[in-house]
Amino acid sequence: MPDPGATSDRAVTPDHGATSNRSVTAGHAVERRGSAGCVITAGGAYGARLARDGDCWFPERWTLDGPEPYAVPLPGNQPEEPGTEVQPMADGRVLIRRPTDGRHAFSLLYPTGPCTGELTLGAVECPDEGTRLHLLPPAPCGERAYALAVGRHSTAVWLVAGGTFGPEHLAEIPGRCSGGVWLDRTGRMLALDREVDGRTKAVVVDLERGGEVSPLLQIAADSDDRLLLADPDSGLLLISSDAPSPGEARLGWGVLGSMLPVRFPESLRPPDLTLTPFASQPGQALLPEACAVALRIDGSYGTWVGVWRPADRQLHQLTAPDGWLAGSGLWTPEGVLRLPYATEAEPCGVAPLTTPSATPPSSPAAPPAGPTTTAPAAPRPVPLQQAPLGRLVTK
Repeated sequence: MPDPGATSDRAVTPDHGATSNRSVTAGHAVERRGSAGCVITAGGAYGARLARDGDCWFPERWTLDGPEPYAVPLPGNQPEEPGTEVQPMADGRVLIRRPTDGRHAFSLLYPTGPCTGELTLGAVECPDEGTRLHLLPPAPCGERAYALAVGRHSTAVWLVAGGTFGPEHLAEIPGRCSGGVWLDRTGRMLALDREVDGRTKAVVVDLERGGEVSPLLQIAADSDDRLLLADPDSGLLLISSDAPSPGEARLGWGVLGSMLPVRFPESLRPPDLTLTPFASQPGQALLPEACAVALRIDGSYGTWVGVWRPADRQLHQLTAPDGWLAGSGLWTPEGVLRLPYATEAEPCGVAPLTTPSATPPSSPAAPPAGPTTTAPAAPRPVPLQQAPLGRLVTK
């Protein structure tokens, strides 16, 4: 339940025995290795992450929409504990979730002179040790933030920032849910991967209709079907399913609201590599096959970047910048992929990658030799079956 002591506003003076504001601000002369990835607002104006000062962690806000990116440290009275999450808001404040003994406290942080201002929002109680709570991806509007509390038999959706009286319980969904993908630009339709009776299927939760749940993705009766990424402009969906290869999760794509089948191209199945989509190119209205997707690629010799479009049927593999906050980045409508990175020499940077343009399918190229080469063109994807994606019906 919400904490009755919500909405108090205070300034936090750094504890100089732990993480002092001065030591962080002076050129950011801190140890950055092992820092967490960067969470970016849907609009791309701000990012937030936990940065590292020696063995201590503190929140940091990145401003990304100016001539040059810059970071503002937001340390509190003491270093942050493991399990802390941060998320930027559209107005430049940073939401922080601090877990302590079955209780999750939420506050908004902002810079105020030499100190960190903190607006406490309240807390969500999770007394059951089996319940896990985490923030959902940034809402499209940037004015609200949501969290998922996963219990033993059901999952709760909470509005934790942007409400009227602190955290608000919005919906209770039967089954254990994971993931979290926004399907529209208003923040109404939320896709979750729900596990029931040992099978996982993507469903849609309508937050304006009391958390009404409807099916989204059901490829086969005995398959696990998860939604990894959705582009609201083009309707492109990236999914994971073991339907085409039982026991092996494969990446596939479909179009929201389309009656065409889900496809599982070989170009998204490179041997001995793990692909994780993290950003899609905006502004591709009604052009799902031309919509570019950025993927994190993990292999035995490191982590780098992949770019893929359905029309290309190729996975372009590109070198990531040094210090890339792996798995984070955003596209511009013009097709430039911007990747945040942090090194000792440049603690707040954004590397623009101009990616290959969409081209008609070509003959297979030579096999790739490393992360800077291009994977061979794959044959036309063969549909698994006529497995349409569920339409979103709003009344």
